[in-house]
Amino acid sequence: MMTIPHRFRRQLIITGTAVALAAGTTALLPTTNAMAATGCAVTYTTNSWAGGFTANITIKNLGDQINGWTLGFSFPDSGQRVVQGWSATYSQSGSAVTAQSLSYNGSLPTGGSTAIGFNGSWTSSNPDPTAFTLNGTACTGSTTPTTAAPTTAPPTTAPPTTAPPTTAPPTTAPPTTAPPTTAPPTGTTPVAINGQLRVCGVNLCNQYDRPIQLRGMSTHGLQWFYNCYNDASLDALANDWQADLLRISMYVQEDGYETDPAGFTSRVNTLVDKAEQRGMYALIDFHTLTPGDPTYNLDRAKTFFAAVSARNANKNNVIYEVTNEPNGVSWSTIKSYAEQVIPVIRANDPDAIVVVGTRAWSSLGLSEGGNSTEVINNPVNASNVMYAFHFYAASHKDSYRAELERAAARLPMFVTEFGTVTYTGDGAVDTASSNAWLDMLDRLKISYANWTYSDADEGSAAFRSGTCYGNVYAGTSVLTASGTYMRDRIRTPDNFPTS
Repeated sequence: MMTIPHRFRRQLIITGTAVALAAGTTALLPTTNAMAATGCAVTYTTNSWAGGFTANITIKNLGDQINGWTLGFSFPDSGQRVVQGWSATYSQSGSAVTAQSLSYNGSLPTGGSTAIGFNGSWTSSNPDPTAFTLNGTACTGSTTPTTAAPTTAPPTTAPPTTAPPTTAPPTTAPPTTAPPTTAPPTGTTPVAINGQLRVCGVNLCNQYDRPIQLRGMSTHGLQWFYNCYNDASLDALANDWQADLLRISMYVQEDGYETDPAGFTSRVNTLVDKAEQRGMYALIDFHTLTPGDPTYNLDRAKTFFAAVSARNANKNNVIYEVTNEPNGVSWSTIKSYAEQVIPVIRANDPDAIVVVGTRAWSSLGLSEGGNSTEVINNPVNASNVMYAFHFYAASHKDSYRAELERAAARLPMFVTEFGTVTYTGDGAVDTASSNAWLDMLDRLKISYANWTYSDADEGSAAFRSGTCYGNVYAGTSVLTASGTYMRDRIRTPDNFPTS
């Protein structure tokens, strides 16, 4: 049995000595483990795997304010290439690389800092650059790379028997061109602040190209609990809960979409509008569960997503989840399904985030004896794609948390459904496990939707049974233990950076 080696992290600090801080030059200071020097310094960190790596670079200005900068460096090995970058415009000639500032990060006041990064490839070796220039000024000094401990916890289950990945991670970083110039937000809702979302590296990023986390709730089946999603309840979700996200869970079978395609499509569109009116993101969930093979619903999925993407293409609050919980099928089957449905969405809505369910009820294969390596080695061939992970806190604990953290270092992950109770959707809230899960998701900036914003007679429901026949939804008097717990977690302040 072969153990996959942990991805390793290297950190290189470049410290300048006696570098003149003339007008138009920039001083750089690493943000971690480095002392400020007289001059400039660069922090360059990498996470490497066979044939590829992700590099993150931190820049801090110690001199006079500058408006526009160019960072230059050379790869020590001629086989190293920049594949796709973010937060700068990259160019490469031979081994020489330049990264130019974008409109939103070109101005650096004294003491100001910015971070950029890229995915790269390598052939024979992957040494770190040993010198950097900024606006033509060399930053020279100590170049002692270090190898730090792994940044992700190892799985607590048996190690996978597959070999380490031999391909680079999915190229889901944002394009290397500058994002559109965006004025500061004029509203205070999540959508007003963050605008159109995109995938950058392994993160969900906002219109300012900054990683964010969305936190919200999932509906139950629209065929059973549509009366729970009236104006008063959605006002409570947006204003009292201060949620960022409404997942619209549209079952396909089980008396769902297949029984009335036009009617269920209309219900989904109505809830998209209601979420938009309240400044929340809407995650449209094509809720496939039984049968577990998503290709069973391929034609229905194409019809549905063609309709909702055409109708909502001009909205910036819509995210598409193309299959909920595939099970009993291979990752290659799920990937093939996704690569047939995504072009239908892209034909109408080329910029939206698409979330793809993973094997074994969206557990990255864990619940059927697999792991995330299959997705890492064979990602969906599309841009702006994220991968779903589901858990139920009382049933899925340390080994599931470890596998998600391992995957999140290489894949853009989105917890589109989870419960505070057992996988049956019932039982008592497991507060300790729920805290461990949400603390981890917060730390990794992984977005989530809790199951469920409904008054179902089960432990996972947020509302007490019968609430949706009344008109009171705000406050805690109508909430279950799970609802009270989730409201408290979601109401904590968001961190939505805009610069």
